[in-house]
Parts: sequence; C-alpha cells; structure tokens
Amino acid sequence: MGRLRRRLSDETPNEAPLIGLPGNDLIAAGVSDLRAGRITQASLLVTIGAPRLRRVGVDLPATLPANPEHALYELLAEDDPDSAHSRYNALIRRLVSFERAAECVSR
Repeated sequence: MGRLRRRLSDETPNEAPLIGLPGNDLIAAGVSDLRAGRITQASLLVTIGAPRLRRVGVDLPATLPANPEHALYELLAEDDPDSAHSRYNALIRRLVSFERAAECVSR
C-alpha cells in the first residue's frame, strides 16, 4: 500500500492531497492497474468513477475499458455468483466515499 501511495502522489502532484482519504488504497490500485493495462476489480471501479475522479485531479489514461459496470459485475460473479450483487454494491459505496472525501479536499 505504501508503494501505491508514493506512486500515485509521485505521478501527479494534484493527487497528493488524496492520499489519506478512505478508499485511497483501492483507488490507487485501480489507477495503477489501468496504467498497466490490467482489467481488475479496482481498475473497473476507477473507470466507473472516472468523471468525478478526473474532476478532483486523479490522472487517468485517456482510454478506459468499455461498460465497466457490467464488466465489474461479471468479474465478481465469476468468483461467487451468489455474493456478486452485495460485493458490487460494497465496492460502489467505497468509490462514492472516496469521491465525496476527495471533493471536500479539493474545494
């Protein structure tokens, strides 16, 4: 987690104030995965939140995965179809929590 925090803040100075926010570990992992071209739960979650994340200064690749909501749900359902819905909702809550906190910091 420390390496992801350093990398996220080193890559873009605007992201430095976002480091201590709730859910930063997940967002940093998603950004790192996107930059590496990996499709993961975290990268799809960041893609879902891309418009708000960009507004608060998170630097994301220009090209992002298509239909991230469906892709994330399908990825979760591969592991455990019975809990996919609740895990999807939990991830979305973490994303929204980070976004709200980031918007407060960026004001």
